[in-house]
This record gives sequence, C-alpha cells and structure tokens, in this order.
Amino acid sequence: MSYNFKDHWENIYKTKSEDEVSWFQKKPNKSIELIKSLELESNSKIIDVGAGESRLVDNLIILGFKNITLLDISLNSLEKSKVRLGSEANLINWINSDIILFNPTESYNLWHDRATFHFLKESSSINKYVELASNAIKSGGYLIISTFSKNGPLKCSGLEIKQYDKSSMIKLFGKYFDLISSEKNEHITPFNTKQEFIFNLLKRK
Repeated sequence: MSYNFKDHWENIYKTKSEDEVSWFQKKPNKSIELIKSLELESNSKIIDVGAGESRLVDNLIILGFKNITLLDISLNSLEKSKVRLGSEANLINWINSDIILFNPTESYNLWHDRATFHFLKESSSINKYVELASNAIKSGGYLIISTFSKNGPLKCSGLEIKQYDKSSMIKLFGKYFDLISSEKNEHITPFNTKQEFIFNLLKRK
C-alpha cells in the first residue's frame, strides 16, 4: 500500500466526524456477540486491526478486558479515539501502522478486523496479511474477520474493495485456521443505506 493510501485515511478522519462515514456503528453488536461467545479471560490479549474510531474498544473495556491493542494506519483516527476514551485511553496500547508493515512484538488471543482486510487488492498484500495474522495469533486463539460479502458494495470510502464469501475465506486462511462460523450481517449506515457484510470466526490450529 502506498503513501497516498495513508494520506487518504488521514484526510477522512481529519475532515469527517465518526457518524459521517458509512461504517459507523454506535454499538458493534455482531462483533460483541462473537467475542462474548468465546468466553475469553479478562487478561486475554486482543488486537483490533484497522480500529479507526470504532466503539468496539469502549465495549471491550466495559466487558472487563485489560490487554487491548488498537492499530490503524491513520494517526488522526487514533487520536480522536483517545479523546473519546479520556482517561481510559491509558489502558490501551496504541499502534499507528499500515497493517502490512506491522511487526507484532507479542502474540494475541484474539485478532479482530472489521472492514480492513477487504481493502487489500493485490495477492501479495493479501498473502502477507494471512501470514501476519497466523504468526501473531496464539495456537487456539481466534480471528474475527469481517468484509463486504459477495452481495455487498464494490467500493468503500471511494476505494475499490475485494468481496468475500465462506469458501474464499476457507481457501485463504484454511492452512492455519479452522473456520468456526461464517454468517452474513446487514449493516445500516448513518445514511440509512444497507451494506451486507460477512463475519467469519476462525480458530488458529
């Protein structure tokens, strides 16, 4: 991914409020439902990749999780999340990085990604992501990855994306992960339009 790609996201988060982007969720119910189903210990290491201004972190804190990392290519998005969280921002490990350039220094019990992976278009970047996730997630750990489905949009934030379904996820991640569930989920944007996502829950072999 190029420098212009980073520029794109810095500009988005500089010029738009959280509810002026299509992916905004006041409460990320599907992600929370899946995370609760895992019954993770409160000290489990969790990373939200492409966190942006997502309110998932607020809910993870409420659920009692204490080892949370947020990663995003946009420094502006992370700074805005810090302001929203106030003193609780000190509980979080903040990483400003392009996911493809990310070099993890620890292993995670859960890797969560809603709508970051589908921006990777080149096979080299896609394969690098798969390798990165497989190396960063502990054996027996979990990967929650959500993308636009085959019925979802072809673009997001003016950028082309790559759609996925259950079989394409298994094909990409099956070497390192077992697929536990894959289900479609309808997201209603702040503009009252519908976007179909697919939420995939995988377990590291």
